[in-house]
This record gives sequence, C-alpha cells and structure tokens, in this order.
Amino acid sequence: MHAAIVLTVLILTYIGMAAGRIAWLRVDRTGIALLAVIGLLASGQMTLDDFGSAVDMSTLALLFAMMIISAQFAESGFIDLCARTIIRAGGTEALLALTVAIGGGLSAFLANDILIIAIAPLLLAGAQSRGLDARPFAIALAASTNAGSAATLIGNPQNILLGAIGRLNFWTFLATCAVPALFALLVVFVVVWVQWHRRIRERELLPEEEDAPLLTPHPLDRVQTLKGVAAVLVLLLLFATPLPREIGALIIAALLLANRKITSRTMIANVDWPLLLLVSCLFAITGQLNDAGIAAKALAFLDHHRLLPDNLLLLLPFSVVSSNAIGSLPASMLLLQIWPMPPPGVLYSLALLSTLAGNLLLTGSLTNLLIAEQADRIGAPLSFKDHARAGIPIALLSLGFAFLWLDLIHTLPVHPQSLPPTP
Repeated sequence: MHAAIVLTVLILTYIGMAAGRIAWLRVDRTGIALLAVIGLLASGQMTLDDFGSAVDMSTLALLFAMMIISAQFAESGFIDLCARTIIRAGGTEALLALTVAIGGGLSAFLANDILIIAIAPLLLAGAQSRGLDARPFAIALAASTNAGSAATLIGNPQNILLGAIGRLNFWTFLATCAVPALFALLVVFVVVWVQWHRRIRERELLPEEEDAPLLTPHPLDRVQTLKGVAAVLVLLLLFATPLPREIGALIIAALLLANRKITSRTMIANVDWPLLLLVSCLFAITGQLNDAGIAAKALAFLDHHRLLPDNLLLLLPFSVVSSNAIGSLPASMLLLQIWPMPPPGVLYSLALLSTLAGNLLLTGSLTNLLIAEQADRIGAPLSFKDHARAGIPIALLSLGFAFLWLDLIHTLPVHPQSLPPTP
C-alpha cells in the first residue's frame, strides 16, 4: 500500500507539472510539488525527518549562493548597462547579435531567472521604443539564455544539480559543453535573423505605446559591479581547489551580503525562493521511490530491457521529450532517483542535451515562460506558434551538432555498448 500511494502521488505530481498547473486553480509547479509533499506527510507515508534527509543540501546551497552572486550584478546596475548597450546598437542586425551574445554570455555564470527578470523588460521595452517588433528579440534572448547556460556547471539549476550529485568537474564540463553551446548561439542568431529580418520593422509604434512601461532602473555602480566580477573570478578559481563548490560559493555570497551600500534584505529578496522550494519538494517526493522499493525495481526493469539511457540514441529522445513535457530539472531528479550512479558521460550529456532541448517549445523551459511573461506585459505577446517557428529549427540544429560532438569526443557512445544476452 505504501508503494502504491507513493507511486500515485508521484504520477499525479508529474502530470500536474506537465500541464503547468492544476486545472481551474492558480497552482503552479511549485505549488503542485508542495501539495504533494503535504499529502505524503498528512497520510503518514513520509515524516519531516524523511523530508530533511532526502534533500541534497549541497545542491540547494550552491543554487542559493549563485542567486546571491547574480543579485549583486542586478543591484549594481550592470545588467541594466548590458540592456542599454544592446538597445543603443546601430542597426537591427547588431542589436540582435548583441542580444544573443550578451544573453548567452551572462547566462553561463548567472542565475537565469534573476538575469531574465532584470534584463528582459529593459531590452524588450527598448526595442519597442525604437519602433521594432519586440518578439524576435524575446525569442533570441530566451534561446540564447538557454544555449549559454548549457556551457557551464553553474549555468542553470539542472546543471548545478547534476554537478552536485555526480561531483562533476567544472573544467571538464566546460570542455565538453562549451563548443556545442557556442554553436547553438550562432544558430540562434542565424535562425532568428533569417525568419524576422524582413518583418522586424513592420510594426509601427502606436500613439498609446509612446510611453515606455514603468521600470525601476538601477544606475551603474562601478564599485559594486567590480565586486560582482571579482566574486565570479574568485569562484572560478575556487573550483580548481579541493574546497567543495557549495562551500566556496557560500563564502563568496556571505562576503557580498556584508555590503555597506546594498542591504542584505535587498539581495535576499532577489533569491528565487519558489525555485528552491520546488527543488526541495522534488527531492522529497522522488526520494520516496527508494524508501518504497520502487526505484530498484524500475532500475532492474530498465536494465534488463536495455532501456537505460547510457547511449545517445536513447538519451537524446529522453532529453527532448522530458524537457518539454515536465521540465529538465524534474526529469533529471527523477532519473537520478531511479539510476543513482550513472556514468559521468551520461550526466555531462544529459545536462547539455536537455538544456538545448528547452528551446524546442515555449513551454520547454522556465526561461522561455519568464520572457514570454515580460513580453506580454509590454504589449508584445509571444505566442506558442511564434516561438515554435524559430525554436524548433534552433533546437534541432543545436541538438544535431551536440549529438555529433558528444560522439566525436567520446563522451557517450551512440549505441549501447553491448547486446543483451541471448535467451
């Protein structure tokens, strides 16, 4: 009965996350996961001690620290400066190129949600103020943010999770994923430019749109910006030492919080607490698979039928489907509970492929949805069709190159290493 209840709760949770919310209720993915945890606690299937022991604190600690470091750049005005630099570009081609380059570059080292919330309103409103259609820039910013975040272990929550659980090497990850990420950025620019350059100026600025949306600018503080840059550089240096990544990141976050100009309350307010809660709840829910004995049976079944994604032919479709159905982070957490010790090559490949797959559809990543929300607020709604028209070729070309690259550098074999035993 315990296993049946746990499995039912898990299935319902992931169905709800695939739908995005509970029908007729304004309950998002974090709310769904929290309701599932409360249900397990109330039914006696899990205790608070079980909840605490299931959460991987190193993952949460590194996520929190990266959000604080990212908040330093947001509050110092550096991200605002990047948005203004993009908007002041001479022509639409330069504007689009800077959007892709800056969005991709920043996303490799900053928390994507904080980056998007800071840069998207300024960039999209600035494009509108020049009489341009904001939609291609929204698509380019979303796709380049996803692509750029695939390059490093700290680029997005999923990479942080896989790196923490698998104890992956930061520099090996960079060597494995940086080239496909850079290729994906080039693909983003080319696809968006080919599809939109003839129509990008078709939109005329309407009289009622002449007033820009109310935004709260952050004036550039050079000292605080330099502190943020120094924090990232020191963090990268610490990654080359035996010090655990999460401890080094927390030390740097603590130094940034001890700030004479930016209050700690302001910095902490930038933290995406719903995301941290979502990760904690998913750890607890998927962790019950082991306690109920479901994970071991699922692993044995997959291994017996040669369905473990230990090769590119299985991992690629798994990444594409799971990322666009339930999200790359929940899918990765579920896989790691069923298969707790996959080879490092699987983890490197999963991080890269599932992140790039997030560009396929508008619902493929949280970044896409955040940018679509910002575009809607300034009166330039980004439809599912608009995004898919560019997102599908971007994802297919990027994933195709990544597939070939991972095979070329022998990160993961294309086919299973051995055939199943003859009956």
